[in-house]
Amino acid sequence: MERLLKNGPGWRIGWNPAAPVFKGLVGTDDWAMELTEAELNDFCRLLAQLADTMKQLATELMDEEKIACEAESDLLWMEVEGYPHAYSLRFILNTGRCAEGKWSASAVLSLVQAAEMLKVF
Repeated sequence: MERLLKNGPGWRIGWNPAAPVFKGLVGTDDWAMELTEAELNDFCRLLAQLADTMKQLATELMDEEKIACEAESDLLWMEVEGYPHAYSLRFILNTGRCAEGKWSASAVLSLVQAAEMLKVF
């Protein structure tokens, strides 16, 4: 498997299986952070869970209703906030480097799709 970097307006996500420690990368146009394979796996898994939850809630909320949902693993905490069709994403790395990042609502749906296709987790 070779190195893979996907990006779009306001987001980027990458996978480099040959890297010794930090095989993953997440970021925006303004910042990026390398992740271990386990951190990237959790990031992709939790992001998919949150996106699925927002999709399910779409039928239960009124159009103007905003919602926030969070998910957590031992390695990171994530939160989506906004409307089921347009929400921002925030994450905090719980271990080691202790970092934080955020994506705007305009970038999240593309990031979700790219994370799904990045690798099997």
